[in-house]
Amino acid sequence: MKTFAESNFPGRLIAVEGLDGSGKSTQIYLLKRWLEAEGIKVYFSEWNSSELVKSATSKGKKRELLTPTTFSLIHATDFADRYERHLVPLLRAGYIVLCDRYVFTAFARDVTRGCPPDWVRGNYSFACAPDLTMFFKADLEVSLNRILEGRPKLKFFEAGMDLRLSTDPYESFKIFQGRILDQYLAMSKEFNFVTMDANENVEKQQVLVRKLVSERIDLKKFKRKSPLPLPPSLFVDRDEKEEHEDKAA
Repeated sequence: MKTFAESNFPGRLIAVEGLDGSGKSTQIYLLKRWLEAEGIKVYFSEWNSSELVKSATSKGKKRELLTPTTFSLIHATDFADRYERHLVPLLRAGYIVLCDRYVFTAFARDVTRGCPPDWVRGNYSFACAPDLTMFFKADLEVSLNRILEGRPKLKFFEAGMDLRLSTDPYESFKIFQGRILDQYLAMSKEFNFVTMDANENVEKQQVLVRKLVSERIDLKKFKRKSPLPLPPSLFVDRDEKEEHEDKAA
């Protein structure tokens, strides 16, 4: 599995992976804001966000109709659509592309749900590997507490309730996410994950994230030639401003 750099793409792709509640989404959002402030050409994409299948996925989840195989195929379709229509064109245009989850999410989740590993990987065989993958490793209790700080209860599939691991959603979450963690750890060396301590506070993690990205990628190559255009002024000149004020009165 070649990286985008090894496949001679001008752009670079950075992915973050981790359990639900690991804080990876916060870290990649902060990275995106920092890169934008530095004048870097950057694009962001997240898992399960393709307009092509998003509504179908939502309906299937609400009605609890998705089998592990159906779940896997829907996510593969979602990824393929975003890969061809968004990720590849931006990478060819010389952007840094940030992905909140990449194919490794499918490799971990789908296999945990019982799908054959070779079959799952075959569904994503068209994709290049990220140029940098950060795996945010958090304790299960830390992940669970972070999720429950934001909402009152766990989601059905998030807790792995479809697998009937336990009638208690919190216990099911720990079992399900623990198995996913095992899959991530098994992939770590194979795909050169950089493991981040996701139990640390947000600010300390972000310092390390920025340092790592700066060391691994020559950011100067991805600087915009000109700054992003400012929004047009509300009033072009003094006469227009006075006319506007007259109308407002």
